[in-house]
Amino acid sequence: MQGIDYLASPLGLVEIVANEAGVVAVTFCQRQQQPSTEPQWTREAKAQLAAYFAGELTVFQLPLAAEGTPFQQHVWQALLTVPYGQTASYGDIAKQIGNPKGMRAVGLANSKNPISIIVPCHRVIGANKTLTGYAGGVDKKAWLLAHEGVSGLKY
Repeated sequence: MQGIDYLASPLGLVEIVANEAGVVAVTFCQRQQQPSTEPQWTREAKAQLAAYFAGELTVFQLPLAAEGTPFQQHVWQALLTVPYGQTASYGDIAKQIGNPKGMRAVGLANSKNPISIIVPCHRVIGANKTLTGYAGGVDKKAWLLAHEGVSGLKY
């Protein structure tokens, strides 16, 4: 069984999808379908995201159940190690996963991350401190990083 719910955030409507195993997706959307808050991870993710946007939560504690290739899963796990309020470059992530020349592959896997914010792909930036693409839009990436207190970035 899969549940779906929505959160009105400072960045617009956020769709949350979860199943019994955990959170499947968190994406920005324009409109909502009929919510179905079962299973419990849908409600819990919504509560934790609301706390994040309120500045009350810096570490999410949710089981994740996103589908992806083994390489994508490896990259997404590495993204979880980038702390709140900090950034890493694509090269940093590539080195961390043991593929130091795989920056482009890391970028592609990063762009396929279905669990925005919770799996913090917004914390990955260019080596020269520039904001690069973000599925939700670079403006949302800039907002999220500013919300976390990151400064000194190039736009």
